[in-house]
Amino acid sequence: MKVTLFVPCFIDLVSPQVGVAMVNLLEKLGHTLEYPEKLTCCGQPPFNSGYWEEARRVARPVLERLQNAEAVVIGSGSCGAMLKKFYPDLFAGQPEAEAAQALSDKCWEFSEFLVNKLGVTSVGAKFPHRVTIHDGCHGLRELNGKQPIRKLLQAVEGLELVEMKEAETCCGFGGTFATKFPMISTAMGEVKCASAAETCAEFMVSNDSSCLLHLRGLMDRTGQSLPTRHVAEILMCS
Repeated sequence: MKVTLFVPCFIDLVSPQVGVAMVNLLEKLGHTLEYPEKLTCCGQPPFNSGYWEEARRVARPVLERLQNAEAVVIGSGSCGAMLKKFYPDLFAGQPEAEAAQALSDKCWEFSEFLVNKLGVTSVGAKFPHRVTIHDGCHGLRELNGKQPIRKLLQAVEGLELVEMKEAETCCGFGGTFATKFPMISTAMGEVKCASAAETCAEFMVSNDSSCLLHLRGLMDRTGQSLPTRHVAEILMCS
């Protein structure tokens, strides 16, 4: 397939190795990749804050630049939910309503694309470590994406997957939530970090780098040594 990659802002600016891993894996599987120039933020921050008109102004160029894509693969459950689930709501009653729905129909979160669209679970990866999963809220609740990441990790040679008790509990990031309610956000993140520590895992893995960024910051501050990885990084290990 010809795959159009949507790289979220925080991956581009903070975790570019995740985008590189996505590119390398999809090319390894034989797909042609493109990344439209001047592809910007999807508009989720103003959307989540209730500023829908401002969100539409940010989202319109994204709609325009992705309208001819065959398949759009997104390296984040949160941005994936914005493009796939919330764009039709954001543009309901607007001239772009039909385009928003058309884009929604061809958007895929990265792990969902591999498993549900391509039918791929094993990519020949090797990672001999004990791993636990954090389920990001958007990928889990808006995209129903609990199983794809697990199927991918279970097929990695040498990987031991151990579930934490609070796998589905929100980590407290929530984008603007963490800045508006830092004390609550921190407390929620501490619950998640403690649950991960109980598993004695060597790595915490997710399909949402924004959650991992939040949790990594909390663990660094408390001296908890549990590295975090996006699932794409694990799948490129050999």
